[in-house]
Amino acid sequence: MTPDQWPTAFTGRIAQRLRDSRKAAGLTMAEVAQGCADRGLPEFTEHSMKNLESGRKTSISVAEVVVLADVLGVPPVTLLFPLGSSATVEALPGREVSTWDAVAWFTGESPLAEPTPEGSARDVLDLFRQHGDLVAGAMSSYALARERRRVASTTLDRARRATLLQRAEGYEEHAFEDAQELRAYRKRMCQRGLTPPPLPDELAFVAQPDMATDAEESE
Repeated sequence: MTPDQWPTAFTGRIAQRLRDSRKAAGLTMAEVAQGCADRGLPEFTEHSMKNLESGRKTSISVAEVVVLADVLGVPPVTLLFPLGSSATVEALPGREVSTWDAVAWFTGESPLAEPTPEGSARDVLDLFRQHGDLVAGAMSSYALARERRRVASTTLDRARRATLLQRAEGYEEHAFEDAQELRAYRKRMCQRGLTPPPLPDELAFVAQPDMATDAEESE
């Protein structure tokens, strides 16, 4: 493929993925267009969708890709690269690579031969991924602790209740440690000039200042 053919071919690949995703979602072109309008992109009409799927529309904007992905319920990156249906893809003009490598490159997950330099784009992405993992871990710990407490409150067997409460205390201690680790991690992110993502309501307390700890640090 010549460099001047690549943009049209790239858009054609997106159009194919859109067509497949639309059919998998059971949506008509009119419904996709209405979904775009509902999301603030009324200029992408049913006619636009027809032209794109038929190949008459040979370009697509980033905004259109993002909104269409949301309408179809798929990650935007899956519209750009045919992961799962093609082993390789021409990610850039004249550069044929593994489809997974193309996705990893696009999302900042490309493996590096050396440790990620601090402050690099990849380093920042890794920091936010780790934050997401810590949030998920803390959410799971607190959910397990609450479930053990709930089950304990519904049994009239004293021995079983005592056992369940003991288990709940163990999960609560684990959840407490997870919350501490998450708070410390968010503090390190702030020290590096990064703004941590908002926390789920269940973990909002982690972002609140700890008055006792703050007082100790000020002494």
